[in-house]
Amino acid sequence: MLNTFRMKSVMLILAASFVLTGCFTQRHVVGDGPQTGVVEEARQWYVLWGLVPINDVDSAELANGAYDYEIKTEHNALDVIIGIFTSVISVFPRTVTITR
Repeated sequence: MLNTFRMKSVMLILAASFVLTGCFTQRHVVGDGPQTGVVEEARQWYVLWGLVPINDVDSAELANGAYDYEIKTEHNALDVIIGIFTSVISVFPRTVTITR
């Protein structure tokens, strides 16, 4: 009976991790999309549980003058780990990735 409970718990955790992973990713294609594969990344910080941005991440600046690129904003694994510790004071990170 204990093994069945453990197996169900593991399956539930795996299912939740697969379902919740995609909830925080947004992609925007500019122009024809990425051409060279060069990646630039910046972390965006928010307070009050994500309501107020602390810093400004300029995607055009990260694109470095490119006309064709992809913007991806997400809460990746590192953001979740950081958020575990900073959520006590209502600070949350988000990663912005530009692929040229």
